[in-house]
Amino acid sequence: MSTTTVETPATKQDSVTTATPRKVRRRGLGASLTSHGILIVASLIALFPVGWLVFLSLGPDKDDYLHPGGIWKKMTLDNYTFVLQETKFLDWLTSTLIVTLGTTLIGVTIAATTGYAVSRMRFPGYKKFMWVLLVTQMFPVAVLMVPMYQILSEFQLIDTYLGLILVYCSTIVPYCAWLMKGYFDTIPFEIDEAGRVDGLSPFGTFARLILPLAKPGLAVAAFYSFLTAFGEVAFASTFMLSDTKYTFAVGLQTFVSEHDAQRNLMAATAVLIAIPVSAFFYFVQKNLVTGLTAGGTKG
Repeated sequence: MSTTTVETPATKQDSVTTATPRKVRRRGLGASLTSHGILIVASLIALFPVGWLVFLSLGPDKDDYLHPGGIWKKMTLDNYTFVLQETKFLDWLTSTLIVTLGTTLIGVTIAATTGYAVSRMRFPGYKKFMWVLLVTQMFPVAVLMVPMYQILSEFQLIDTYLGLILVYCSTIVPYCAWLMKGYFDTIPFEIDEAGRVDGLSPFGTFARLILPLAKPGLAVAAFYSFLTAFGEVAFASTFMLSDTKYTFAVGLQTFVSEHDAQRNLMAATAVLIAIPVSAFFYFVQKNLVTGLTAGGTKG
């Protein structure tokens, strides 16, 4: 009798435990199908403008965007050939790489050292210093244009790569310094203490111990700096006077005149411009998501 009384509730428990996963699986399958469906629709919405731009770039006439259905019958790569051979695209590419890579290297270096100093060193006014950096972001481009032009003129930096790089650094350093400061706050102080025990200087500790751990944060700062310098138009069109020193964002405007716009060439150029950004994103994507989330875990 004791055996039967023990087996009966065990059998009921087994039936309950076996039934529960089936319900969970059914609910999980439905939720999975719903989430995948939403993601597919969102991906199509996100990719449609890119695909549409590539499609328009294959039309040989500047007015093909008005009748896109006719592009199917006359697709050609002539627009890309014209842009690469008949325009100053390669000069724009060189200028863009010099400006963006220079801005990224100098800006991230200054922002990383600034963020580390504020995160680790308690000098007088270190909190107010970060707020001052934040206040500099409040001024619009129109307000900064005239004083920056006067400063660059006095130092003879108008129409030079260095002048434009310095202007971009003044824009990206405040934000990147805040970003790096937040990321350095997540790295334990014990690592700095271990570096001092091993006889490293503060800069040696920063360069040899902290920076390798801060790669995700550096990747985010570098990506932000690269995109900012790559797509900026106002400063580049004002401070760069030679057409051979135009960046991509300014060079793209040459296809638009007062009474006409060569939209087919603009589309082809835009597709070619997207290649360097995609390549840069490919190199930093491993650390990008980690760096975006880690800096906000600790204030």
